[in-house]
Parts: sequence; structure tokens; C-alpha cells
Amino acid sequence: MNYLKRDFSESKSLVLGPTRSSRPHSRSWTIPYRAIAPIAAVVDGLIIFATSVLSDVGYHTLYFFNYSNVAQFAGFAAVVAAMFVAVAESRNIYSLPELLNLKSQIRKVTMTWIIVFLFLIAAAFTMKVSESFSRGSTITFAIFGLVALISARILWKLYLADGLAVRRFSSRRIALIADRTSAVDPDIDETLSRHGLQLAQHFVLPTSRSDAQRRKEVIKQAISSIRGSDVEEIVVTTDLYHWPELNGLLSELRVLPLPVNLVPIGPLSELFRQSLHTIGDTVTIEWQRGSRTASQRFLKRAADIVLASIALGAFLPLFLVVAIAIKLDSNGPIIFRQWRRGFNGRPFKILKFRTMSVLEDGDRIIQAQQNDARVTRVGNVLRRSSIDELPQLFNVLNGTMSIVGPRPHAMAHDSRFDKVVANYAYRHHVKPGLTGWAQVNGYRGETRTVADIEQRVKLDLWYIDNWSLATDIKIILMTATEIMNGRNAY
Repeated sequence: MNYLKRDFSESKSLVLGPTRSSRPHSRSWTIPYRAIAPIAAVVDGLIIFATSVLSDVGYHTLYFFNYSNVAQFAGFAAVVAAMFVAVAESRNIYSLPELLNLKSQIRKVTMTWIIVFLFLIAAAFTMKVSESFSRGSTITFAIFGLVALISARILWKLYLADGLAVRRFSSRRIALIADRTSAVDPDIDETLSRHGLQLAQHFVLPTSRSDAQRRKEVIKQAISSIRGSDVEEIVVTTDLYHWPELNGLLSELRVLPLPVNLVPIGPLSELFRQSLHTIGDTVTIEWQRGSRTASQRFLKRAADIVLASIALGAFLPLFLVVAIAIKLDSNGPIIFRQWRRGFNGRPFKILKFRTMSVLEDGDRIIQAQQNDARVTRVGNVLRRSSIDELPQLFNVLNGTMSIVGPRPHAMAHDSRFDKVVANYAYRHHVKPGLTGWAQVNGYRGETRTVADIEQRVKLDLWYIDNWSLATDIKIILMTATEIMNGRNAY
């Protein structure tokens, strides 16, 4: 990709004209950028439905020389398609940047497909309707459906890469006005195009007060260049410390009948990541979210009780098998108890299946590490599969924990992390959880560095400030995938 490169300090304006391919840009058949995700979701639904019907008909024709109840299997396929698309959407599988990442697509599609099938098989077994469906047709559908979805990913990557090269996707054309304190991405044109924007014009403003006249000239030329052009939107990126200059720029841009969007950078940009509310005509920034409302607490608690009860009923046979395995493998109790801090810092004893030969609970606790000699043979399997955490369902039922929330740390670790990580104690504004937003984003298990715990706390605080029941459902679904991936599980 070639750009017209100039020194920003010597240029009044810089109009970027990227050349992505030697082929001419084709606009004979353009697709709106925003339509890509819904089209991909619809295609997945059609693929799943088609492969299900073909698998059922083909299996019965090949092996039994007759036709099965296609309508019944088509209904099953519709449920599979709806669930798959819903889970895939929650995992952002259909965004254009994600569709271009073939390795990630194959992994996520495979995991989502397995999760959906396992869930439906468990549901069919629980409701005693599994005998209504042909096992041969179901297995054939599971295999060919996954192959078809992965094949579609390969075709999507080829099509989208080619479409980006020849500008097949109609993007919103913008003019970017940035001061010299803004970081300019050398590949900004490609970055914007992958998010539905096309950089048509780019202007760089001097920020020094001694360059006031120069600044006025650049603004004047920017307005002149944008007026009458095909630019649809203006984006201004600057440090808010330069508010007087910025306010003057925004006032001058009012002569253009175009939307103007401000992208703040620098220390003050953190303010704009918080939720905004109004009190009358006054805008307020929610710097710290208060306790959940009574209705939210009731909803969260009701969901915890229902999910924990169902899970305990489903996993009861597994509990018995694990208990026997632990007793046969090593000496010690089946259940390991350790003091943790919960809501508002209240201490409680967390329950786990014992996975180590030691029972540490004091002022000094060493985190489990990879190839840790303290982990038993059965414990190694339990930790990798997260089965050791299942007894915490009893913690959920007694109200000391929730299904989803920040993972509780040992008290010794709490004392250490609280001294080195800002806002660490804010994690105690809600009940700790069996799983959390940090865990499904790669921060599961050992925290090797201060940076690791800082990032984990950052994700935990995001969850606290943005909680919703839909978010909890998304995290539960992502947890199943994370367990299958086995990332940082030891």
C-alpha cells in the first residue's frame, strides 16, 4: 500500500490516496459495509439448514433406501441454526476484521458448533426426546455442517480480501483533522476501511501557540477542500488540553453541513470511557457505579439460584466419580476450603475439589504454576478441565458467590495486590464469581506479573460497571469455549 508521504510539519494538508492493488477500483457492484455481518449470519443459517436436510435425506437414502421425517429434522436444524448464530454473534464472529482472520474463525466456529451440539444433545436427553432423532443423521449433520461452515470461512476470507482490494464495500468517506500530538497510524487507511470508513482527506494542525497563523491557514484550506467534495463526515482527534484551540476549530467547522465527531486522546480521554447521564440539562459522568438496584440484585440472585440448582443436579454423578478418584489418588480431604473475601470484603470459605498435596491457607500462599509438583495426578485433570471449581456451586447457593463475577483471590494475594494495583478493592463491590469477564478474556489462572493483575482488575472493573443479565449469559457461553481451549489451565 503506497501513500503520498510528506512531513506533516511542512504540509498544509495531506490527502491520502492509497493504492491497494494494480487493478482498477470497481464500484459496479458495491455492498454496504454494515451489511456484511448480517449477510454472513444469514449465510450460516442457510448452510446449517441445508446441510441438515441433505445429511438426513442422504443418510436414509444411502443406508435404508427410504426417506425419513425430513420436517422433524428440519425443525431441529432451525433450532441449531438459531442457537449457532446467536452464540456466534455474541462472540463477534461476524465482524469484517474477524472474518478475515481465518485461523481465529476456524477455532471459534468449531468451538461454537461443539458447544451448541453438546447443549442440544444434553437438552434432548433430559427431555427424553433423543430417540426421536436418527443418530446416524445427527452425526452426519454434525460432521458435514462443521465442514460446510469452515469452507464458508475460507470463501469469506478470499471474497472479503479481494473486496477490500478493489473497494467493493461502500464505506463512509471521512476527513480526518488531527493535531501533531495525535499518533498517526501509517496504515490508517486500511484500518479505517476494515471498520466501514474510508479516509478521503487528512489534515494535520500545528499545536504550538506560536503557529497560530499557520493553524488558521490549515483550517481555512481544510474547509475549502472539504466543501463540495464527497466527504460525508469529519473526524477531529486531539488532546483536550488544547481546548481553546479545539473550540475555535469546531466553531469554524460549523460552516460545513456535515457531522463532526471528536476523538479525544491523552489523559482526559479516560473520562469519555465512562457512562454519561443527565441531571436536568446538566451532563454528568459516572466515575464510579453504585450498588445495583433492588430489582437488579433480585434478578441476579434468582438467576444464580436457578443455574446453580440445575448444574448441581446435572453434575451430581460427576461429583461422586471425582470424590472417589481423589481418595484413591492421594491422602487428604476431598474438598479443599480456603478463606477468600467476598462482597464488601466479607470473608468466606471457598470450596474446591482438592487438587494438591498441600492445603495452604495463611499469610503466604504460592500460586499454582505450570508443572507444579504439588498438583496430584487427578488434580492435574481437574484443574485443566476446571472441574475442581464445581463445588463453588454450593457457595453460589448459600449466597457468598455468584455464577459470574470477579474471581476471588486468596487473602494473602488480596493483601499484596491491594498495595500495588489501583482500585483493586473495587472488585469487592459485587459478589465474586465462578467465572468472570477477565477469565474469558485470557486472564485465567496464575498472575505472573503486576501487569497481569492490573489487566485482570481492569477487566473486572469493566464488568462491574457494565453488568447486565445478557453480559452474564455471554460470559457463561464464552467460559465453555475457554475451558475447551485450555488456556492457562494448570
